[in-house]
Amino acid sequence: MSSDATSYTALYDPEKDGLGDVPPLSTALARARKVLEEKATANIHDHDDMIRAAVGLEMRLRQLVAALEAVGRA
Repeated sequence: MSSDATSYTALYDPEKDGLGDVPPLSTALARARKVLEEKATANIHDHDDMIRAAVGLEMRLRQLVAALEAVGRA
């Protein structure tokens, strides 16, 4: 692994990683609640568990924010 702090792949690249269809707010909220419940039991001492939790939560948070913004524009 390189010690250069700039040589990494970002979790999310807005240029390449679009959200696709934005779900209705109720759906985004239900999905966010579900992933929160699922990830609540992740082992804080397990690196892989923490990576999976971070990615899952980040994805659902992006969907929830997009759904909220869509409601605000309506």
